[in-house]
Amino acid sequence: MSGTAIGSGTALFALGGDVGTVTLNRPQRRNAISWQLVEDLLAALERARAAEGLRVLVLTGAGGDFCVGADLARVGSRHAQDQETRTLRGRSVADDRARLAVASTVVESIVSFPMPTIAAVDGACAGAGLSLALATDFRLAAPAAVFNTAFVSAGVSGDLGSAWLLTRVVGSARARTLLLDPRKLTAAEALDAGLVTEVAADLPARVGELAGKLAGQAPKAMRYAKENLADAGRYTLADYLQREVPRMVDCARSDDARQAARAFVEKRRPVFTGE
Repeated sequence: MSGTAIGSGTALFALGGDVGTVTLNRPQRRNAISWQLVEDLLAALERARAAEGLRVLVLTGAGGDFCVGADLARVGSRHAQDQETRTLRGRSVADDRARLAVASTVVESIVSFPMPTIAAVDGACAGAGLSLALATDFRLAAPAAVFNTAFVSAGVSGDLGSAWLLTRVVGSARARTLLLDPRKLTAAEALDAGLVTEVAADLPARVGELAGKLAGQAPKAMRYAKENLADAGRYTLADYLQREVPRMVDCARSDDARQAARAFVEKRRPVFTGE
């Protein structure tokens, strides 16, 4: 998997034109989340935010899996098999809570990412790994992908915003079923449940196609649209409208809006610059 190693190398970042890719890079552990991966993933996301010209971010996993997840508060037990995983657990309950709180900010960073995000999911996507995928705007799955909340089956309640994300993505009733009665779902079943946006026979090609299409849209309009979507879930209509109006006016007065209008009249595709 190509890309620049971040930190200890458990996450990679690559920028190809206006599309950035963050890769979970622990294929030997099926990209299970360790404390090192948490730190590297946070750093990779910050690198992506600061990348000049980035218009779309893709999140994926190295090897044959997206991410099998991890119980971040307990994985470092005496039964852990390697030092990297062992360091995930602290020396006390307070330390465990502090580390899990930091790990949870990964989801916030993905949800609040200013440009469109795509999860490219192949193989296993379970537990906290599913939370990472649910935090993105679009979730594309290979036909062989398998999904599972998995938390209750492991004797834990869930982390990385699992219930919050599931409720917003698939609705309250289905989220309860998926969390309280977990089972493996095929990609087709995940699509039917609303967990994924689409199933693609050629996942890399479809991800590239979608990323290119999204990258071709007006950056400011995309950024403001994402802010509108975030605000829609936290404000009353009246309060929301107060936030929506200035964004719309700013966009409508932009060079990109004028470019879109000229392109419509001239029957051509607009070329947006973000101005």
